[in-house]
Amino acid sequence: MLSADYSHVANFTGYMRLVSDITREGPARQRILDIPAGNGLLSAKLRESGHDTVRADINREHPDYVVADLNARLPFADGEFDTVLCLEGIEHVLDPQALIGELCRIIKPGGRVVVSTPNIQNVFSRLKFLCTGFYYQYGPWMCRQLAPGELKDRGHIAPLTYLQMRYHLMLHGARVERVDGDKWKRKALIPLLLPFVLLGRIWSRTSMRDEPDADPRECAEVLRHMNSGALLFSRSLIVTARKT
Repeated sequence: MLSADYSHVANFTGYMRLVSDITREGPARQRILDIPAGNGLLSAKLRESGHDTVRADINREHPDYVVADLNARLPFADGEFDTVLCLEGIEHVLDPQALIGELCRIIKPGGRVVVSTPNIQNVFSRLKFLCTGFYYQYGPWMCRQLAPGELKDRGHIAPLTYLQMRYHLMLHGARVERVDGDKWKRKALIPLLLPFVLLGRIWSRTSMRDEPDADPRECAEVLRHMNSGALLFSRSLIVTARKT
């Protein structure tokens, strides 16, 4: 079980660096929400780059944090932000679809939402699920039961696939633009697992042909993302979508 009320990393991670780079592709000065802000390292970096960055979380890591519960309506106005970052937070909530709806609500039209979560679709996690019945980073000791109304970190309770995240984003008016990943997990196993990766590519394309009503362009994009190195091998899945 978790031993602290709130869980967050202590260092500036690979996925933080990657997301910081993604924000540079937008305007020089953006109004950005970092939620959950965790230790505040990413938002501090964004402020150094000149962005108007709001930090929100249920913890009190810094006095300027806005108290915001990811399981409830967020305390921000519709279309308030140019960019919303939700890194390693969506797997902690009871209803990921509702959270994505809130993230999309508070983004301006044309703005971006960036969501990262432990990647349950990398080949190591697939192998672990086959052998143990649970995904990498979703062991039964990585969650906690809370009393009604108790405002603490529940841990990893909501594993999400790329397809689920894509569907929820599109449901709330955001189009996936790119899929990224941070450090590759268990590189030593890649030669062993490559035959299964190749089989999966063939199998997925065959399955697509069995759905004559499917949009070919949509399917091609999905397969490209699904077969990317980011999705197959990285520890964290990072999805960037733009509100249409």
